[in-house]
Amino acid sequence: MTKIFHKGDKVEWKTSQGKTEGKVVKKQTSPTKIKDHPVKASKSDPQYIVESAKTGNRAAHKPDALHKA
Repeated sequence: MTKIFHKGDKVEWKTSQGKTEGKVVKKQTSPTKIKDHPVKASKSDPQYIVESAKTGNRAAHKPDALHKA
């Protein structure tokens, strides 16, 4: 079952430095780029754009990589 998040939800995800916390900026359902990195999102395979609380940087993650904080 795919996890569903909403704009503003506080979430956490794993990075090579450990856990990172932030918030959901939006649900991405079409291909895009973040800092020249392709995001292969689609309506059938969406990703969430998240913003790190510590750095303010944005990244895209699949729903299964995120957990509510």
